[in-house]
Amino acid sequence: MLAWLEYKTMNTLTPSVFRRLPGLSGLSRLVLGGLVLGLLSCLSVESVAQVKMPSAMLPQTELPQTELKVVGGLSTRLNYLEIEQPFWSKMLPERSAGRVTAQIKGFDTLGIKGPELLRLISQGVIEFGVVPISYYQSTMPWLEAVDIAGLVTSAPLAKDTVASFAPVLSHYLESAHQSKFLGVSPYAPQVLFCNRPVHQLSDLRGLTVRTVTRTQAELMEALGAKSVPLAFQEVLPALTDQSIACAISGSMAGYRAKWYQATTHLYVLPLGWNQEIHAVNQKAWDALDPTVQVFLEANVDTLIKSLWQFSESVAKRGNDCNVGSKECPTQPRGRMVLVQPTATDLLTLKRIAVEKILPQWAARCSDSCVTDFNQTIGKLLTVVAKK
Repeated sequence: MLAWLEYKTMNTLTPSVFRRLPGLSGLSRLVLGGLVLGLLSCLSVESVAQVKMPSAMLPQTELPQTELKVVGGLSTRLNYLEIEQPFWSKMLPERSAGRVTAQIKGFDTLGIKGPELLRLISQGVIEFGVVPISYYQSTMPWLEAVDIAGLVTSAPLAKDTVASFAPVLSHYLESAHQSKFLGVSPYAPQVLFCNRPVHQLSDLRGLTVRTVTRTQAELMEALGAKSVPLAFQEVLPALTDQSIACAISGSMAGYRAKWYQATTHLYVLPLGWNQEIHAVNQKAWDALDPTVQVFLEANVDTLIKSLWQFSESVAKRGNDCNVGSKECPTQPRGRMVLVQPTATDLLTLKRIAVEKILPQWAARCSDSCVTDFNQTIGKLLTVVAKK
């Protein structure tokens, strides 16, 4: 594995073209970064396979020959198969006229465990890689800030939330993990598969629910349900023998795992976005030619936007396939009942998140972490976290 991850480049060590601007305070840099990322998040996107690259993204001068080593997300997920892998292995070489090439493998195919990813990027063993936030919820509460269950229930607002907090994530990764922040993308909105009728939030009271993140678990407990952590492969047997009543996951992930065989109701209330950070080891980044850095930043930005759009489209595809819609492109199809959240449920969910979940999160985060949240996400959502 280490041999595969070894970095090769024909360039000598050169300083990054993206050093911090002189004369700006840390807070000023955070604000400036937030403004830039906020503007970028407003740009319209297409699937990576459909994006026509603007002229600004084309290499204006011949790029030096550069080979990148990339460790991507889980190799079985559609996000990886349909977007991430073709971006690095095909589209990046095409856009650079063959000057920038990349080899990518899913972290699971390399025998790497999710909780190891950030450490390996920090050490430079992995250079370009992804870090699923859910693996670090118990040790790094500042990572939870962008995906506190119940606070954000729409994809546009989820993107805005990430954009507002991105300068903070960038600062933490640089200062504590020697890594450069490239962006955040979601797997999919996290919804409820249930083996009994669930039509509203109050129906969850007394049920046992498989959760993914700590704030999801806290939210279920606040709703009167019992939260249990289960590995993904253990969920279908537990739903089948009814040792659990519901399970949280993306709708397409649940469909591909055949959860529709053991469940009847799909309650599409977003309880999170199962996000991952894209990052690169800082020394590996600094070793790249400045023209390659500029080229990569522009193109990786397109990748992140495409993954956000794909998340929405794959969620719809999963919904269609679980309920048996003719819009589902594959067989077999489920026969689940699709339950949309009511306006009342959405308001109730946010109220509980603000009153109960946010204070629990703030209690385990540092004072500076809470301040960062209030100055970014808090202002966006008009909420205040208090320790």
